[in-house]
Amino acid sequence: MTPDTGAQPGTDRSFLFLLGSSRPEGNTEILARAAAEQLPAGVPQRWVDLSRLPLPDFQDGRHETEGWPVGEAEEELRQATLEATDIVLASPLYWYTLSAHTKRYLDYWSGWLAVPGLDFKERMAGRTLWGVTVMAHEEEVVADGLVTTLTHTAAYMRMRFGGLLFGNGSRPGQVRDDERATVRAKTFFQQEAPLAYFPYEEQARAR
Repeated sequence: MTPDTGAQPGTDRSFLFLLGSSRPEGNTEILARAAAEQLPAGVPQRWVDLSRLPLPDFQDGRHETEGWPVGEAEEELRQATLEATDIVLASPLYWYTLSAHTKRYLDYWSGWLAVPGLDFKERMAGRTLWGVTVMAHEEEVVADGLVTTLTHTAAYMRMRFGGLLFGNGSRPGQVRDDERATVRAKTFFQQEAPLAYFPYEEQARAR
């Protein structure tokens, strides 16, 4: 995990960027870093490449008598998550949803929810979840599955959802040619991030 060297203590926001691509320095990371460059200099940033983290596949032991053995990588990732006010999932669109690395990270949330005394859900409530994705397809509607995953995750955790920053590209570095994504990246983290709700909750609120 690499903290940003320009971060200053005492700021109100702290960003955790989770890179979920299987390609180092891929298009999604390029777009995420372009958006992060617009954050004020005093806002801490921590970047984690999930593909390089020695994190085993999640095993659900919530209903077993013996506790799940917590490894060093998991504990470091859990603490980084709890320390951040803003969680940014930077995942390419793989088969119309999150990458395997990113999904595995969210699977670990299931385990953290069950840790006695951790109060993971209560502590995450009110924080903000963001998404960044780059895909080969030019029609953003094909990423609706990814949007639904992030929105529902934020709704369940009672988090805010800042939306999804889209980019287009396939070959390494191709997202730099996406002028629309470049423009969006400049103001992405400045936009309002409302509390997320499930569709049935939105319907009830509208009545």
